[in-house]
Amino acid sequence: MANWKISESDLDNQITRAKAAGAEALKNEPRAKAARYSPTRRQVIVELTNGCSFIFPVDKAQGLAGASNKDLAAIKILGKGKGLHWEKLDADLSIASLVVGIFGSHAWMREIARRGGAASTPAKAAAARANGAKGGRPKKSTTTSQKAA
Repeated sequence: MANWKISESDLDNQITRAKAAGAEALKNEPRAKAARYSPTRRQVIVELTNGCSFIFPVDKAQGLAGASNKDLAAIKILGKGKGLHWEKLDADLSIASLVVGIFGSHAWMREIARRGGAASTPAKAAAARANGAKGGRPKKSTTTSQKAA
């Protein structure tokens, strides 16, 4: 096993840099100041420390979909506003991820996309019928570089 040694001055220097990086992150990263759940709309409203707010639907968020209104209303803000937590649901969501529209793991987001793509609307059905009347989806063309290979 390696024996790691660090001098007092190096340690003090690393601590100073870490504190500066933390202060910079507090100024620039989105942080929650307040969060509340709207049962009539099944949405969470988050107020950020920079004065902005955003809303997200709970049924798209991993760990929250299908939960009761009572459980959803018990939101706690974590780590100086970096995340939201629901104790009874054992669910945690990052504010930075929510702001950019990521509501869970890659697998969860694929499932959300699959559900959206499977949705059928009258406009989608009409477009599919019109495309079918034209002979369906066009065949993929081969490019010159693919023919040479």
